[in-house]
Amino acid sequence: MDEMETTATGATSGAQPHHPRRWWILAVICLAQLMDVLDVTIVNIALPDAQKELAFSVGDRQWIVTAYSLAFGSLLLLFGRVSDLVGRRVMFLAGLIAFGAASALGGAAPNFEVLVTGRALQGAAGAMLAPAALSLLSTSFTEAKERAAAFAVFGGVSGSGAAIGMLLGGVLTECLNWRWTLFVNVVISLVAVVGAATLIPRQPKTDDRPHVDLPGTLIASVALCCVVYGFANVESHPWSAPGTWVSLAGGALLLAVFVWWQTSAAHPLLPLRVILDRTRGGSNLAIFLGGIGLFGAFLFLNYYMQEILRYSPVMTGIAFLPMVATLVITGGVCTTQLYPRIGAKIPVCGGMIIAAGGMAWLTGISPHSSYSANILGPLMLFGIGIGAIIAPAMNAGTSGVEPHDAGVASAMVNIAQQIGGSIGIALLNSLAASALTRYLIGKDVTSQIVQADAAIHSYAVAFWYSSAIFTAGAVACGLTLRAGKPEPVNPDSPG
Repeated sequence: MDEMETTATGATSGAQPHHPRRWWILAVICLAQLMDVLDVTIVNIALPDAQKELAFSVGDRQWIVTAYSLAFGSLLLLFGRVSDLVGRRVMFLAGLIAFGAASALGGAAPNFEVLVTGRALQGAAGAMLAPAALSLLSTSFTEAKERAAAFAVFGGVSGSGAAIGMLLGGVLTECLNWRWTLFVNVVISLVAVVGAATLIPRQPKTDDRPHVDLPGTLIASVALCCVVYGFANVESHPWSAPGTWVSLAGGALLLAVFVWWQTSAAHPLLPLRVILDRTRGGSNLAIFLGGIGLFGAFLFLNYYMQEILRYSPVMTGIAFLPMVATLVITGGVCTTQLYPRIGAKIPVCGGMIIAAGGMAWLTGISPHSSYSANILGPLMLFGIGIGAIIAPAMNAGTSGVEPHDAGVASAMVNIAQQIGGSIGIALLNSLAASALTRYLIGKDVTSQIVQADAAIHSYAVAFWYSSAIFTAGAVACGLTLRAGKPEPVNPDSPG
């Protein structure tokens, strides 16, 4: 459809006069989303160097990662609603500026405390950015085919960000120093700020703005903080540790209180209509389960390649690139060709089964496996599966909502991925650690060969559980998602 036709249809469909800018707006949104998701992993590879320079303990090291995920996960729903209140453009710009400033603070950190503060502020800024970016995307593209193409690109960035973060983190650490894993965000955010301020139109004033549910906001933020902290705590403490089970139990209780409150609040933070719809609810479930498997796979493949095969951080990042390529290509095909015709159910369920197959294939790794024969195939198969899940589910998870609910619907998609990732890393890490301990019973624990075999056994156990999670996800999403062609999207301002 050319621009004249687009403008003509836009007059009746609610498209905006800034419609010709939509693809440039997509580029800016994807740049911000890339910065948001790659920061989950980009700093991980730089941690040993940062620890050496700033002289903090191994026990403290996890807080460099946890501080980001804790602030990010607990504030997503709040900032999703605030985005609906103050405008998506304003929130997007504020998030970009805050992310750049927090990254500069962390990169220049003279000690551990300042570095953790910078990472926490990065997470808070990320929570401002993520829902605003996704809701901008969902409201900038209202024509079905263009919307599908935009979500294909966005889903590819979201799904591959962790792998890109590993590669970029390794390159920056080896070629410059660990501080550049943070400073690079200053450059990205500056470019994105200029692009956003220039390209994204101001949102017209409207009376259809939500009120802020202060009690709901407080309950939701504390509940999500408890859940994310509980699962993060499992990485360094057992499930029986008070910090783990008290946090998880408290988070679950507060989430139940939050749901009850949303049914009686005059202006609920999360209107239950947003997630009780079968398509949106099933899409959030798919992203949640996909997050569990995706981050778990990255974690154990990273361990395997670096600790067993002795790959460098840069080579490990490069090894993931074929997966990124298949993820992006498959996401594009599923979202542009399949989703507009048949909806999300078939691509998502098929993707779950394919990803389960990729994980099962990876259980055959050994100390002498080669990349081309034993890793490349299952990695690409896994990329195909994740690509078929993420982009269509993101599209479906934000479609059909009223304009004043776009931010909170987008926040729910991000929460599903964030909580899924936290659970995946904690749960699979715990299962792998238990498998490692059982394997070593009665064996010579001083033998390096035995240690390597035990580690590989633990990775294989994690891959089997990941495969089982994806298989269960295929069944659950098949029962939940509505079949058939998606309903038309409500047009809205891209502001």
